[in-house]
This record gives sequence, C-alpha cells and structure tokens, in this order.
Amino acid sequence: MRQFFFCVLILTSLLSCKKQTSASATHAPPLQNNNEALKLKYANGFAVNKYDDYTLLSVSQPWPKAQKVFIYAIAKNKTKIPDSVTYDAFVPRSLNRLIVTSTTHIPALESLKQLDKLIAFPNLNYISSHTVREKIKRGEVLEVGNKNQLNTELVLASQPDAVVASAINANNKSYSTLERNGIPVIYNGDWVEETPLGKAEWIKFFGVLLNQEQQADSIFNRIESNYLNAKKIAKKALSKPLVISGSLYKDVWYAPAGDSWQAQLIQDANANYVYKKTTGNGSLSLALEEVLAKAQEADIWISPGSFTSYNALIESNQHYSQFSAYQNKEVYSIALTTGETGGVLFYELGPNRPDLILKDLIKIFHPNLVDYDLTFFKPLNP
Repeated sequence: MRQFFFCVLILTSLLSCKKQTSASATHAPPLQNNNEALKLKYANGFAVNKYDDYTLLSVSQPWPKAQKVFIYAIAKNKTKIPDSVTYDAFVPRSLNRLIVTSTTHIPALESLKQLDKLIAFPNLNYISSHTVREKIKRGEVLEVGNKNQLNTELVLASQPDAVVASAINANNKSYSTLERNGIPVIYNGDWVEETPLGKAEWIKFFGVLLNQEQQADSIFNRIESNYLNAKKIAKKALSKPLVISGSLYKDVWYAPAGDSWQAQLIQDANANYVYKKTTGNGSLSLALEEVLAKAQEADIWISPGSFTSYNALIESNQHYSQFSAYQNKEVYSIALTTGETGGVLFYELGPNRPDLILKDLIKIFHPNLVDYDLTFFKPLNP
C-alpha cells in the first residue's frame, strides 16, 4: 500500500535486553485461570486472551496457509508476564509511535481517533484519507520505502514502538531486520478474512493494540448493524439483476470466485452473480470467450479493473462492446473515487466499511428501493 531522524544507537541496545521468546508456537494460547477471551463473531484470523496483568494477541492467519500462530504479549511491563508464557514479541501497553503498512490499517486508526500515533507509512501516495494527507503535508508522516521492502534505516531512525505488518509470507527481510533490532513486528491478516464483516471486525485487533477496546467494539457494532439492516432492505427487491464483475488483464478475465467476500456482497445486495456457484474465495481466471458465453446478457457490470470511461474500455478491447451492460451504460467502477494523489478509496476504506459497499451495490442493483449516495462505485464516464 503506498523528518523523523533520530540517533539509532539506543535502538541497537534494545536487542541485548529483549526477552528471548519462541517463534515455534503453532496454536493459540490455551485458556488459563483468570483468563477472558475476546468474543469475535465473524473474524477467524486472530484471537485475544486477557489475563490480570497482560493480554495475548494471537494471529493465526497473517497470510494464506500460514503454518504457525504468531503470539504477541501486551503488558505495561514485561515482568508481569510469567516465564512460562511463550510469545513472539512483547508489545508495550502504551503505543505512542506506530508504523502501519497497509492502507486498510488507516481507517481503523482514524475511527479510533489514534492518528496522532501514526509516524510513518510505505508508499504515501496510496493513502486517500484527507486527514492523513494533511498530516503528510505537515511532515508528520514519513515515507519508509514500500510494503514489501521497507527502508529499515528510516524505520529505525523514526523510533517506532511497533510496526503493524501486512505480508504475503514469512520471508520479508526488512521485517526480520526490524525484529533483530528490537522493534515489535505485529502481523495483521485482515486481507485474508473471507467475509465482509470478518474483515471489518479486525478493528478490534487495533482496539486491543491501542487500548481502545470498548471504542472498537462500539464502532464494529454500528457497522454490523448498518450492514444487516441494508441486507434486510435488499431482500425487499422484487427482482434480481444478473451481475458480472472483473475485466481482462493480459488476455485473462479475473473475477471473484463464488465463495469470496466480493461475491457475498453481491448476494447480500440481492443480485444474481454470474459465478456464484463456483468454489474458492480468491479470483477466477477465465477466457474472454467463456465470460461472453455466460455473462454477455448480464444486466450490470461492476469493478471493470482500473477503467474509468467507456471510451477507455472499448479502446482496450473491442469485444467489451458485446456485453449488454456496456451497451446499456450499466458499468460501475471503483477507480473513479480516489484520494488527491490517486489512491483508490475502496482499497483503503472498503474492507473496514462493508456496510458502505453493500449500500452502494443495493443502490446500483435496486435504484428505486433506496436513497443512498454512492461512496465507492461510480458509473463510468463516457
């Protein structure tokens, strides 16, 4: 996802005093006496066990098919954590200087009113939040490389209390470097969640990290309520439009699979997704001929890649003109809603606010049923 320079000598000393912990844990910590587990309704990728003097935050799905659970011990003081407890990193209860690495982390900080703690981010141009963009202009947020390869010198010089990491596997060398220098690297797997509300519930992950648990729970409850209420409204529709999603990239049409969170949103908006009966929670790779055979008569076409106009669409491939949705000007894109430096708002805010995505889709699929203003999707320009 896209000047704080201080002496780094103090950071190198942290390594020598860091408590030795095991990274071999493969299961979430068991319940113990004086333990309270945070109740999660939809998210499957993390768990929270609270004890009298410390909290264990375990992340089981930092990336697809992860082979271990990462456990983070959160406390005011390390001495409060029993020697018998095994964990991957100690995280101080008060985090004042935080680096996050995915734009999906930004809305959580903003809604929890914790943006004052954000000191750096990779690829700043990807950020759409107006508030954060103002902080960037004032020099309050440092750019530290890119998500896949952080500039570790800049990160160390900025003296973060922790880095919230988004990763595709365990082989990110920059994260390893930070860990060796005593910086807690906390993996966040919100992007791996397979349901809309599961993704949104990761705000509770930040609630635990930032000691804002009640606020996070309240925010999620509102999102859940909005989502479920919108879903009820969608069920009142008397007809279901046929919907296609995706577009060609290097002669391959990528579309959400039938078990994906995108497909669930289409279903919850009471529409008939062309590939709803397919399996998998990722993307389908399809030939144009196959898509034409199944979806040429689709009523509505959403998320046609990065295209923002009908002219650009047809210039890319003349075959797009064969789709009824193209002919009837029923194509809707997320690429038209961006921040001032071009970051697509959907990628930043959408996973946190599935209720707004759902409302968009209901407005598109059943325009006479609701009176919503579109947040992410917009009709293509001519």
